[in-house]
Amino acid sequence: MDDAPIENLTEATREKLRQTVAKIERLEEEKKEVAEQIKEIYAEAKAFGFDTKALRQVIKLRKIDKADREEAEMMLETYLIALGEA
Repeated sequence: MDDAPIENLTEATREKLRQTVAKIERLEEEKKEVAEQIKEIYAEAKAFGFDTKALRQVIKLRKIDKADREEAEMMLETYLIALGEA
């Protein structure tokens, strides 16, 4: 393996690389913590009697622009009709 590119890195570039890796690692850890918090909230919602599958769908749909969502729903309805499912 050719180490020439690694040897050519300046100390400033190496430090920037270390900082970048550290930032990514920190954010990955935060993402893991947030995912655990979200999991706990879904568990609370389920204990309260909410349907978590429906909640996940609501969250997903709320991320989509209303016009795009309506277009997708219309296409879905068209396909279901074509398949005799509606």
